[in-house]
Amino acid sequence: MSDPMRPPVSPDRPRTASLRSDPSRSRASLRTAVVSEVLQDALDRRVKATGRDALDVLDTGGGSGNFAVPLARLGHRVTVVDPSPNALFALERRAAEAGVADRVKGVQGDAHGLFDVVERGGYDAVLCHGVLEYVDDPAESVRNAVAALRSEGVVSLLAAGLGGAVFARALAGHFTEARQALTDPDGRWGAGDPMPRRFTADQLTRLAEGAGLRVGAVHGVRVFADLVPGVLVDTEPAALDALLRLEAAAAELPAFHSVATQLHVLGETPGAAEL
Repeated sequence: MSDPMRPPVSPDRPRTASLRSDPSRSRASLRTAVVSEVLQDALDRRVKATGRDALDVLDTGGGSGNFAVPLARLGHRVTVVDPSPNALFALERRAAEAGVADRVKGVQGDAHGLFDVVERGGYDAVLCHGVLEYVDDPAESVRNAVAALRSEGVVSLLAAGLGGAVFARALAGHFTEARQALTDPDGRWGAGDPMPRRFTADQLTRLAEGAGLRVGAVHGVRVFADLVPGVLVDTEPAALDALLRLEAAAAELPAFHSVATQLHVLGETPGAAEL
């Protein structure tokens, strides 16, 4: 499993070692570990395919750099597009503290007007994490992500999962809200639901395929992490490590996609998939 905030390894060690298992990681890493692992593997494959040491990565809705800064620490050049000036300010500060300010660029904008602020066809990989839940047209946002790629590349989609929300409301005793989420077209449990939209694995996969991507992998994210009481893992590194391993084991199993808090789809252009 991976820790996106771990420092880069020395040049004489494999790049893929930098986000791997570390028993000292915090519980917060449960939110990004599975995606970080999958994403790094995909970028490593692109590095080998292109013969370049560093890739150009676009992170739409990347906020303060939860993924951008760790990727920059691996040597990649990352452009973050986000509508929030405060988030971009935090990104700049975080990148400076990590010593990667020269490899991280923040631009104010959104997925709808993406090409008002970045170029088409200029990136090896595009991250679209926590964006599709909020935009007016998720399909358009995925198409824009693909259009931002060079002729061959990968797109990482991460969005709120319907099943996880239903499960959580039911476990909290809000059975009517759980049923409402099941039947609502956007997967919302009521007027007070702060999430505008949720997805099933099939819906997220169709969005990727509809934009011309070949889906290489689908993962359930935070299958158990949001259900386990913090007291069970906060004081026991071994328990946290075991939970991270459990998350990794369940992530690729379709049976657990229906109860995951988030869903991750990794899509590749046909040319990239063949390499």
